[in-house]
Amino acid sequence: MTSQPDPREFVGVGLYTITDAAQLLKAPPRTIRRWMEGYDYSREGERRHVEPLWRPDLPEIDGEVEISFRDLIELRFVRAFTEIGLGLKAIRNCLDVARDCIGSDRPFSTGRFRTDGKTIFLESLGHSEDPKLLDLRKTQYVFRDVVEQTFRDLDLEDDMVARWRPYRGKETIVVDPARAFGQPIATAFGVPTIVLFEAARAEGSAARAAALYEVDPAVVRDAVRFHEELAAA
Repeated sequence: MTSQPDPREFVGVGLYTITDAAQLLKAPPRTIRRWMEGYDYSREGERRHVEPLWRPDLPEIDGEVEISFRDLIELRFVRAFTEIGLGLKAIRNCLDVARDCIGSDRPFSTGRFRTDGKTIFLESLGHSEDPKLLDLRKTQYVFRDVVEQTFRDLDLEDDMVARWRPYRGKETIVVDPARAFGQPIATAFGVPTIVLFEAARAEGSAARAAALYEVDPAVVRDAVRFHEELAAA
């Protein structure tokens, strides 16, 4: 029988399934799984294996990969980089160089990566053979802008990402590994946003849900829009 972990182990760490992470990142679960577990493919009749981008912080639970808050934020950067056309090989090279330069196994989620990301990226290009990256001047500025935009809704403490404001960067909703195991909550009230969303749907209005949980109606409306956007992604 597999022993169940003590929930207290995840306070300040965060705990997400592949499905949780995929929903928050608005990415296909299969994509997140490939990044975190690796995958096999065939070429010219030969079966090959691609290693995961990194090993998760957390051990598997009942045979399933679990993702920490730090993993989640790193994946968010990977997602942003793929959306501007970077291949996984280039991202892996950047990750390796960033680890060496910053001295952290989760370098994307550090304040130093915010300031030195472009330099690290350019250095990593020297290790890449990706033909898509020939126009280095254009790529480096796009990369810099993506890094800056991605950090806008992240809060740093001691040079590490401590919190994420996932709904358009607004202060009303936060993902904080020190609260509710990192699930999205109403910042000032601590109520999980999924609870507010489902209450608004059940009660027929944000105002009724707000009265039920003693929160600001505007927060309930943000929670509803937040989950509607996640569902539509």
